[in-house]
Amino acid sequence: MIRELLRSRGRKRRLPLPSPFGTVRAEARGLHVRLAGRTVLDGVDLQVAAGEVLALVGPNGAGKSTLLAALAHDLPAGSGEVRIDGEPAAGWTAAELAVRRAVLPQSAELSFPFPVEEVVRMGRAPWAGTPAEGEDDEAVRAAMAAAEVAGFASRPFAALSGGERARVALARVLAQRTPILLLDEPTAALDLRHQELVLRICRERAAAGAAVVVVLHDLGLAGAYADRVAVLHAGRIAAEGPPAHVFEAELLGRVYAQPVEVIDHPRTGEPLVIPRREARDVA
Repeated sequence: MIRELLRSRGRKRRLPLPSPFGTVRAEARGLHVRLAGRTVLDGVDLQVAAGEVLALVGPNGAGKSTLLAALAHDLPAGSGEVRIDGEPAAGWTAAELAVRRAVLPQSAELSFPFPVEEVVRMGRAPWAGTPAEGEDDEAVRAAMAAAEVAGFASRPFAALSGGERARVALARVLAQRTPILLLDEPTAALDLRHQELVLRICRERAAAGAAVVVVLHDLGLAGAYADRVAVLHAGRIAAEGPPAHVFEAELLGRVYAQPVEVIDHPRTGEPLVIPRREARDVA
């Protein structure tokens, strides 16, 4: 019944069109958001374009996840505007948004014992009734392979570890095959190998023309993989640009209230941010 309803709606919705690299696919204009009586975003302007990875970084409570949710049009703005593919986000139907942007939340929970493959296949629901519906099987297979979850396709989602669930949730988002990816702390539950895997996937999707926004706490990952970073502080963007330009010790030390040192990676030249620590006495 649900699938048939989606097919019916799929025949009526406006589908996304390919965009040249550099085309702005999502943007916030003068965005203000208040939650529980507190201003969380205070006049944010931000754009993300086809072909780039934009990392949102900053301390806890800076507004990163709120900004991501607002860009997804999952969270209403108090004032200002969010635009998707050049139009106000409110002008798209929920179904039209679902074929334009895929959202990975911080945590993935399911109440029913769905097997992994079915969870990933949920990402294809927005395409029911469209010409892309014929890609479902291939999209699911490719997404599971990319996230390295094909080996436990038949296991119940609820039986997985936290890191495995995070990768299955990522596979679902990848299977959705939207031109905009919005990922909230996708590396938080992952080991070193899979943190690198997720950011490589982000780069691959950007190279294929997607606009990728990712919330990160690891400044090393942001410096290595993002084309641009936006440093949020108290609901505003304190700095924005390429990591090599934005990651300055004075700025980051002030934003994070923690002295840091910024050094160039000895092999790649990418900026590395490390806390400034006192030398330990060696007996």
